[in-house]
Amino acid sequence: MKLTYPITALAALAILAVLAGCAATPAVRYYSLAPAVQAAPASTLQVEIPPIALPERLVRPQLVVRSASAPVEILDLHRWAAPFDSELHDALASTITQQLGAIDVTTGGRLASQPVYRIAVQLRQWDAAVDSQVQASFSWTIRRLDSNGVASRNLACQWSQAEPVGSGIAALAQGAQRLTSRAAQSMAASVKALDADPAATCPG
Repeated sequence: MKLTYPITALAALAILAVLAGCAATPAVRYYSLAPAVQAAPASTLQVEIPPIALPERLVRPQLVVRSASAPVEILDLHRWAAPFDSELHDALASTITQQLGAIDVTTGGRLASQPVYRIAVQLRQWDAAVDSQVQASFSWTIRRLDSNGVASRNLACQWSQAEPVGSGIAALAQGAQRLTSRAAQSMAASVKALDADPAATCPG
């Protein structure tokens, strides 16, 4: 014989409270630094982009921002699609290869008969101020490695800019994406300059 037990009013209220708490839990929002992919003319250029060097406090998926109430805030409910170091690397690599029409051989697949431009990037400063701007300072060194792995050309550059943003975290993330894209375009221009002239200087 199957026995059933009535749910007391107290137990019912407890269940409703749990359900209400679950419904009220804020959802995590995700953002990306990567721009929309655009087609580019293919070339024989090969690039290699090692992991980006950046401050340890930024190596996390949460957005790290500055606001009127705090000099540093880690936003658990606002996150990059991957840890920031990976997100930044992928966004820079995507734009650089798109700008150059190049082949990214970072994970393999190098054509032995062609040189490789190795781009070592350091993020020196990253300041994301809510409702204000995103400011970044990058430095990078480009080495042209011949088929035997010997560096035949070198170029070291620095870049610093700020991007104004609108109100809210979504606007801040979009500003960060635009700023990252501009930095990558400058890096690609440096590769173009060095490929054309061994004595090239950093583009203005």
